[in-house]
Amino acid sequence: MEIKEPNYQYALNFGKKPIDYNLIDEDFDIDFANSLAEIESFNKHLYRPNTYLHKWWARRCGTTFRSILKHLVRDETKKDYYSAGGLEGQIICDPMMGGGTTLHEAIRLRANVIGADIDPIPILQVRAALTELPLKTLEDAFTSFFHELHVQIGHYYRVVCPICEKSFQLKYTLYGIKKKCDCHEAIFVDNYIFRYNSDGSKIHICPESYDVFHDDQLISRCTYRPDLPLYEKDKKICSCGGRFFEDISIPFYKRYVPISFIGECSEHGIFFTAPEKYYLDLISHANERRSSLHFDENEFKIIPGPKSSDLCKRGIKNYLDLFTSRQLIYLRKAIDIIKNLEHPLSLKLSMVVSASIEFNSLLCGYKGAAKNRPGAIRHTFAHHAYSFPYTALENNPIYNSKSSGTLQNIFYNRFVRGYKWAIRPIERSIKNKKAGKIPIIGEVNLGEECKEAEKLNSGERRFLLIQGSSSKFNIPSKSVDHVVTDPPYFDSVQYSDLAAFFRVWLKQLLPYEVDWDYSMDAAAVDQDSSGNGHYEAVLSKIFTECNRILKNDQGRLIFTYHHWNPKAWAELTIALKNSGFFLINRYVIHSENQSSVHIINQNALIHDVILILGKKNCLHKKKWQESDIISKNDSHNFCEKCGSLLGYLLSSKLPNEKIKQIWNEKIGN
Repeated sequence: MEIKEPNYQYALNFGKKPIDYNLIDEDFDIDFANSLAEIESFNKHLYRPNTYLHKWWARRCGTTFRSILKHLVRDETKKDYYSAGGLEGQIICDPMMGGGTTLHEAIRLRANVIGADIDPIPILQVRAALTELPLKTLEDAFTSFFHELHVQIGHYYRVVCPICEKSFQLKYTLYGIKKKCDCHEAIFVDNYIFRYNSDGSKIHICPESYDVFHDDQLISRCTYRPDLPLYEKDKKICSCGGRFFEDISIPFYKRYVPISFIGECSEHGIFFTAPEKYYLDLISHANERRSSLHFDENEFKIIPGPKSSDLCKRGIKNYLDLFTSRQLIYLRKAIDIIKNLEHPLSLKLSMVVSASIEFNSLLCGYKGAAKNRPGAIRHTFAHHAYSFPYTALENNPIYNSKSSGTLQNIFYNRFVRGYKWAIRPIERSIKNKKAGKIPIIGEVNLGEECKEAEKLNSGERRFLLIQGSSSKFNIPSKSVDHVVTDPPYFDSVQYSDLAAFFRVWLKQLLPYEVDWDYSMDAAAVDQDSSGNGHYEAVLSKIFTECNRILKNDQGRLIFTYHHWNPKAWAELTIALKNSGFFLINRYVIHSENQSSVHIINQNALIHDVILILGKKNCLHKKKWQESDIISKNDSHNFCEKCGSLLGYLLSSKLPNEKIKQIWNEKIGN
């Protein structure tokens, strides 16, 4: 599909004033970039919807990378942040692309781009987001897919309104987890309260009878009461003196017991019902089909890692155990339907299904007891880690609305919204401390994939995706204008380990789309923070390859970075030094929202330093002074001083051990 652009955009090509240097070498509009980053960091997915089709971690602000790339524009008429294009004829490479931010921003500016990553998920999500497909074709395919799922599995998701006794789609099933002590078993939930209504009333479960009440009024009587007491999670010790514990010899999905079913009546609104034979029979029927779904357990085996070891400690050895039988039936049917579709429809709908898994596992919690979030889902990775709810929530993925975690929600609010934004991107502007919206007429966040690097030498908005280590590219020397990236965080980063939760399913959905038998040995992460040299060794190879493919004097290696650990900075310094780079300039930018769940109350850095590096033979040299002891009391000052010290050490002839010593002296305490 060819995107037609307004004719007046071509007028920008007249009266060009070529710029023969990189603006970012000497100047960066940091106040402007900060103002945008500060608002984007609160809800990044709202500002770049086409970049956020699927879960990935630690994405940097798209506004920051657009600002960086705009300072590499050579046409005076297009360097303004809100001007369309500007990188025509340039090739931008991101050797550690992760969420794909650099590729998305550079494609919009009409560059041709190269993106590489060892993990297949970044490859898949960037390909799905940038590949052009008519919206009607995609919507028609989704409608047909959704209808077929409804026909095949809709009967598993029914519930009856306790007031009018009419049947409706099941929205959620709530489960409590079984634990036991020395004398008996019990079921535990986060809270007896299911919902705070806007009028101040409460929906709650009776711990003795499992009946559901609206304040003191009985709503639904439990006719199939579990023969176990019901406790809130705060009860840790039994009256016998024993501590309650999970029986990890039982499969994880069997540890949960249904305690309530939720639907929405066309007349009476949202309702909660207690367990009845009909609902439990639906679950039992699904459980009977579980063993015949033809999932090979060996393909879902959990390999212990920094975060997946948390699963292993709870006796969970297989990703299949994290799903109810109904959820597995949904995934089986989705896989069977999608395997008959052509590319790129199969790719895009597979990413829809994979994105839905985060909201459709037994690791999803229920936020209904929170007064400000009645009925909301706490998705699997709400805390950037595995968490194990007391009250687990089973969503209905084929619920016929755009409520949280449903296929319709993910398709329309991510993929359709992302596409509409991609063909007419919108940027924010700050005026009088208020954010406004500015459409960027003439830009498109879509492109054409090519398989050979040579095809990047012509055309615009072409992308080449490489799965594998960036230590060796099949790309000609001195062929890339700039490398713009965001390296791994050195340590304690479990993205690839956590991503296995999605990978096992994407391999079923897209068995031939990428290389699933890859090795993470070349990943630049020091898992135990030991400073054992692995990070340095891998980055040295990647940066050396960047040096090779970069054009000479004007080619730049640019990336964002922060870390408290002196070992991280020391190994980064040595890697850059080994690969022949020195620091031209550095700028500090806001990067994180302090209230983000993964960094709140953790004394986290909320700034990045943007590092502008050139080859050693580059003419643009700057003298850097050795810093004094660098205080950790201020995030901005810390990043700025670390950037300066990096510049000093790169220009020095100090041996590696001395570099490590200096970093430890400056920020080690």
